[in-house]
Amino acid sequence: MSSDLSTVTNDGSVGLASAGHVFQLRPSRRMPRAPSRLDARLLLPAVVCWAVAAIGLGWPPSAKWAVGGVAGAASTFCWWRGRPRHGRRSSAWLVAGLSAAAVALVCGAAAGADQLRRTGPIGTLATERAVATVAGVVVGEPLAIASGRAPDRYLVRVRLEQIAARGATTRVRAPVLVVADARWATLAWHDRFSAQVRLGPAEPADSVVAVARALGAPVVQHRAPWGFSWAEHPRAALRAAMSDLPKDAQGLVPGLVIGDTSRSPPDLTADMKATGLTHLSAVSGANVAITLGAIVPILRWIGVRRRWRPALLAIALCAFVIVARPEPSVLRASAMGAIGLLGMQGSRRVAGPPALAGAMVVLLVIDPWLARSLGFALSSLATLGLLVFVRPWSAWLRPRLPAPLRFAAEALVIPVAAQVMCAPVIVLMAGSVSVVGLPANLLVAPLVAPVTLGGIGVMLLGLVLPRAAALAAWIPGGPALLIAYVAHQGADQSWGSIPWPKSGVGAVSLALLSALLLLAGARLGFEVARRPLAAAGVAAVGAGFLVPTSTVTWPPSAWQFVACDVGQGDALVLRTGARSAVVVDVGPESRLIDRCLQRLGVATLDAVVLTHFHADHIDGLAGALSGRRVGQIVVGPIRDPAYGATAVERLAGARGIPVAVVRAGDHLGWGPVSADVLWPEREIHDGSIPNNASIVLDAWVGSLHLLLTGDIEREAGRAIAGTWRRSGAPAPVYDVYKAPHHGSANLDDGFFGVIRARVAVISVAKDNDYGHPSPRTLSMLASKGIPVQRTDIGGDIAVWRAGDRLLVARSRAP
Repeated sequence: MSSDLSTVTNDGSVGLASAGHVFQLRPSRRMPRAPSRLDARLLLPAVVCWAVAAIGLGWPPSAKWAVGGVAGAASTFCWWRGRPRHGRRSSAWLVAGLSAAAVALVCGAAAGADQLRRTGPIGTLATERAVATVAGVVVGEPLAIASGRAPDRYLVRVRLEQIAARGATTRVRAPVLVVADARWATLAWHDRFSAQVRLGPAEPADSVVAVARALGAPVVQHRAPWGFSWAEHPRAALRAAMSDLPKDAQGLVPGLVIGDTSRSPPDLTADMKATGLTHLSAVSGANVAITLGAIVPILRWIGVRRRWRPALLAIALCAFVIVARPEPSVLRASAMGAIGLLGMQGSRRVAGPPALAGAMVVLLVIDPWLARSLGFALSSLATLGLLVFVRPWSAWLRPRLPAPLRFAAEALVIPVAAQVMCAPVIVLMAGSVSVVGLPANLLVAPLVAPVTLGGIGVMLLGLVLPRAAALAAWIPGGPALLIAYVAHQGADQSWGSIPWPKSGVGAVSLALLSALLLLAGARLGFEVARRPLAAAGVAAVGAGFLVPTSTVTWPPSAWQFVACDVGQGDALVLRTGARSAVVVDVGPESRLIDRCLQRLGVATLDAVVLTHFHADHIDGLAGALSGRRVGQIVVGPIRDPAYGATAVERLAGARGIPVAVVRAGDHLGWGPVSADVLWPEREIHDGSIPNNASIVLDAWVGSLHLLLTGDIEREAGRAIAGTWRRSGAPAPVYDVYKAPHHGSANLDDGFFGVIRARVAVISVAKDNDYGHPSPRTLSMLASKGIPVQRTDIGGDIAVWRAGDRLLVARSRAP
């Protein structure tokens, strides 16, 4: 009996008849298509180039040229060594050659830019803090300083082209940051101006070569050319259309659409950061991808041929960049957004990683200072997450969703992919892993596109029909308010973050943990489904390790004094009742002091005492006042810095809270809390005027005795010690001594010599830039046998008396 034999090839089915005849069947339509594999080889050169640029920004130009030359020679050798043999080129030598070539390019660009920037006398003049008459071009939107400062202070990025000082006029090309008043707010992007300024040095390896303080109003020499000035019209149209909406919407929609964050409320900015939503408060690659992705179907609908679409998309992208301002952050977001859109298209997904690598190198060549930008790191990693995870994760999720929601699969996995990739960098910014970040991103994911596309529509409508645009502003404004609501609610959760080392070790450990979970995720999911009770037990044990045990019983029921952990600042709470207290200073961030008071259950503030007007003591005032009844605000008589004093007065006036001024000799009382004001007695011009003007309190909370010293320095300390000596009585023995100025060494030995206390409290941020607390201060406290409690180690510090015993508790284990 004869039979036909057949075999299947990649092209279809080929049959072999019993008679030996060969015939071909039609190609098989069921043959699965081989999945496209991502080509990640070019990412290594980009990462090497990025690392070298970040390390080498502080090098002198000669060192950069030398490294660039060595890298160029190494690249040539790698290309020669890896030349094709037997028709094939060695992949390893190719990657090494590209890495060296990228390093050579970036080092050469950085060295050239550095030499060009520092040409002329500006470095010397800045070091000597000289007064100069300058002329230049505005390269960045004037930015209002909103946090703890009066709103009439502005930062303006300019490129100086001429400088006249000490009898000489020199042509330069130097980026400079100008600190100015409201008269500079009228400058527009690319206006040419002249002004008189006092120059000062910038930080090493900063993107500007000097920081200048304006000494008067700028004189506009030429307004921006039409090609640049037209871009202000859509920006102004969007701001005007949003002006009648709540402040959160006024700030968020322009920020999301065109990168204009000038109207973003400080509380919203802080809460967006706390919940991992900060990427939404400004132009990001996701916004660009959404915008371009919305244009594609429009082009298809109006019949534009496929070959013309890339050119039209490029034109649209250029127009967007000009309207949003081609600053480094916008250029970065535009490049990453275009690549993200490319990578999410299945037919071109394979081209995503090479395009990302090329964009990273090109951006670093254009602006080498991006190498140290956390924004650049977040954009690059988020884009990589889109390229690697969005397609496979959405393909897995889509069939598991209800039919009406399957279209949203990609929108749901985009924030997850971005969050997973960006988490190690966010740890470096926040010092914690956000627990609410992932659910918050998932909740707002469907809202991002309506805000972005609706905002663009309102902006374009506002150019021709302003009144209609004001009505339509609710289309993006409504979703924006929902995003803000999620941010505020997420930030208010005390369990919303897990402390994590704010260091390179912490970032690397989190990256390794994330990689482990990604690699073992499928297996873990299988085991959880198979053994749910065991999985729940492991999760509970893990939560016990992650959440400090002391937070379960925090705060202690009998607490009398708490030093809140607010980072590099002071926020002290003196208990007056079950749900009331006096607060001495409010720290640098509204969110931090608000959370601390919520943990303590404080609903009423009998008083807020602000020892002086530096930002790390007053910037959290809005958070302290939020949702609480406040009796009064107490300040000192010396209004320095003036912008800090003005900001406090304006906020107090807006809330209808009376402001009282106290000085040495005054007595204060609020129920069980009483205090004598020991300082300020006069203004001291040596040292820091604001620090030496700090209110110093000799305070009692029931039987607990405290010395609260603000940020006094050696001059004020010497004066207080002199007063004690002249009284003839020894200084009291305090239960709590709040060390001045976060444990600074700038303290008078005579003052410290008379201090007697049972415990010292230092309010300080971990790994701060000031070296606080000083080893000298810690050594002196140890020599007097005074134990130290630090907020950077123990979190919130609570102190209370139980009879003769002094008890101390920390909100987290050291």
